[in-house]
Amino acid sequence: MLKTRVQAATLVFLLTSGFALAENGPEWPRWRGPFDNGSTEVGSYPIHFDANNALWRAALPGKGSSTPIVFNQSIYVTAPVDGKDALVSFDWAGGKRWATTFGSEVRGKHRNGSGSNASPVTDGNAVFVYFKSGTLAAVELDGSVRWNTNLVERFGKDTLFWDHGTSPVLTNKYVVMARMHKGESWLAAFDKTNGAMVWKVARNYSTPVECDHGYTTPLTIQHNGKEALLVWGAEHLTIHDTADGKLLWTCGDFNPGSNKLWPAIATPVIVDDMAIIAYGRNDRGKPRLHGIRLGGSGDVTATNRVWKRNDVGTFVPSPVVYKGRVYIVRDRGQVECIEPKTGETIWSDALPKSGAAFYASPLIAGGKLYAPREDGVVFVASIDDNKLELLAENDMGERVIGSPIPVLNRIFIRGGKHLFCLAAPQSGD
Repeated sequence: MLKTRVQAATLVFLLTSGFALAENGPEWPRWRGPFDNGSTEVGSYPIHFDANNALWRAALPGKGSSTPIVFNQSIYVTAPVDGKDALVSFDWAGGKRWATTFGSEVRGKHRNGSGSNASPVTDGNAVFVYFKSGTLAAVELDGSVRWNTNLVERFGKDTLFWDHGTSPVLTNKYVVMARMHKGESWLAAFDKTNGAMVWKVARNYSTPVECDHGYTTPLTIQHNGKEALLVWGAEHLTIHDTADGKLLWTCGDFNPGSNKLWPAIATPVIVDDMAIIAYGRNDRGKPRLHGIRLGGSGDVTATNRVWKRNDVGTFVPSPVVYKGRVYIVRDRGQVECIEPKTGETIWSDALPKSGAAFYASPLIAGGKLYAPREDGVVFVASIDDNKLELLAENDMGERVIGSPIPVLNRIFIRGGKHLFCLAAPQSGD
């Protein structure tokens, strides 16, 4: 049973877009899943695994940090092919279906970055991709290119200190991209069928150094009964009409101390009418976590902040929602379970310490937390009994930056060199 209005609205979108809910969970059409919360309550998923006992593993043609998506038992992932941006598709058994290439790759600057940081998204009719080079494209499910354009050539280079991270987001009619950086920032919508730009609106705010840099992905939501876009970055949470990009709602005051070097990296999650915003620099001992009520219109800065904490947060990994609670895997492996209505900690614990950090956003599937560390160790822990119980430390043998995804009792993990498909042993195996 769907438990929130956000999930119900998303279900309507999935059904009208040609999606069907599978027996053991829905398709995984975008980075954080069909409900944008990074979790599924159904299915049975593996606990112990590594690179050598995967159901299958497929070699990837180049370095990428994006998360794969799945539709109709086909897997889609971005990666460079022979120095060019590409979308690669695999079948359910791990065989390569096709690879569609575009222009030259622009490589990443960060050790964990790449030209393929943005994750693909699908409406079941086409797959939409974006690359650091500026290429935005729609690819048919057979690998043919429906259309492509280059947003860097059209609107100038991004000035992000690190590599582009924002993924494309879909509305009923459009594919939308956001650019939040020092300089002209904007939100723009393109027709899914032909790539024509339908609208482009400025989104500029004056902030301390680097605080205007955003790596988050917008969310398609329902606001006052209409389809809208929720955008987090540049110290502001905003809601825009999907028809024309018009600003409908805004909330600020996320950095009253004017701290510098606070980019927005973790994408928000929503529980009922509450948006959970992780900000600050958890990696430097300055975490921030906000609970913002999404109702109303106009400037709600003074009215809609329900709670705020300055003792817990996450810098890079995005939060995950499971059974009405918010879970955070912090950058060094601390884990917090939070009540979203009040912001209070229900329980806290930590994964084993290491010199490596957590960059991938965690997954919760069937009551188990999957938390990859950058060195390729994937922790699996039970969270269903109001505590963290570590079940396994699984070494994949290569770096893992993309988020794990669950579909039909399988976990897919994108490593630095391979795409892994993992499944629990069947009875009699």
